[in-house]
Amino acid sequence: MDRLSNTVRPYAWGSTTAIPALLGIAPTGEPQAEMWMGAHPGAPSRISRTNPAGETELALTEAIDADPEGELGAATVARFGPRLPFLLKLLAAGAPLSLQVHPDLDQARKGYVDEEARGVPVDAPHRTYKDANHKPELICALTPFDGLCGFRRPTEAADAMEALGVDSLKPYVDLLRAHPEEAALREVLTAILSAEPAEMADTVAEAAVAAERLGGAHAPYARIAHNYPGDPGVLAAMLLNYVRLQPGEALFLGAGVPHAYLDGLGVEIMANSDNVLRCGLTPKHIDVPELLRIVRFEATEPGVLRPEASPSGEERYETPADEFVLSRYTLASGAAPAELTAPTPQVLLCTAGAVRVGELGLTPGQSVYVPAGEAVEAAGSGTLFRATVAA
Repeated sequence: MDRLSNTVRPYAWGSTTAIPALLGIAPTGEPQAEMWMGAHPGAPSRISRTNPAGETELALTEAIDADPEGELGAATVARFGPRLPFLLKLLAAGAPLSLQVHPDLDQARKGYVDEEARGVPVDAPHRTYKDANHKPELICALTPFDGLCGFRRPTEAADAMEALGVDSLKPYVDLLRAHPEEAALREVLTAILSAEPAEMADTVAEAAVAAERLGGAHAPYARIAHNYPGDPGVLAAMLLNYVRLQPGEALFLGAGVPHAYLDGLGVEIMANSDNVLRCGLTPKHIDVPELLRIVRFEATEPGVLRPEASPSGEERYETPADEFVLSRYTLASGAAPAELTAPTPQVLLCTAGAVRVGELGLTPGQSVYVPAGEAVEAAGSGTLFRATVAA
């Protein structure tokens, strides 16, 4: 078992205070958006361990590369290859993230092969598929957490747009009311993302003023417009369900589901991939034809997840993902230790109180990596999140 030293990513949308408050340190004044825990090649966690070269600090990726089966277990390597298949994060949104969607596994593999064959550099701004993997993800709220998830019914989106009283939105309102759901959503999103930029900027500006005036259910869109003035993604956001998670509640984001996080602190887990197709609220490249091929144009209710308790004390968030399982333990002082030994690799993260994992003490924001099969127990008084691979 190894204590993890983790990288905090300073993306512009990050909160300046949420992660420092959890860690109990002073803010720097700069945004601190995500703290990564795992073996993503872009920012792998570091551990203290002597390797054959005599080094006592190395990246977790190096330790796994040196002994994949010893670290991950033979079953995990057989299913996912010699890499940790998930990435765990603390995510702190102080402003809306980009509106985005992820491909399924087949789409990711085909898209990656196609761009490789066409010689598109993997770091090119217009590259869509960075790897050949899908990216299911789960966000679990640590504070009240606002987001957008999946399409709402077209008639509801039409009502929201019509209430703004903006003449240039009337064609979208009419489309949303005149077609079957799938066709309506597809036509309106296509029209929004394909419109002439200057005209769209004027429409978004008018819509933002109206949303600010109306408040209530329109308030989230006014805030989005404040952060992304003139961005057509502001109107695309109005097609989606708004959801507020309470601490302990979670959202699972599967393939083809458009979503965006707006505000709050949470624990996020995902398959280890960088494949993101953006639909707005970003200066980055938007591949409209590919996006329209990937998005699932169907109205859905945002499925808020609550953990399912077991006699062992594990509270597990059930999802269809194979690459990860997220669960939570609420530990009480004096109670019997929680038995966490598993045949799969684990990352354990403390988010409240003070807990002990084996011989290592953890306070909020601290984490450890546990190789597959290593015996481990947790005790203390606090909250511990456990990330591992689905059995």
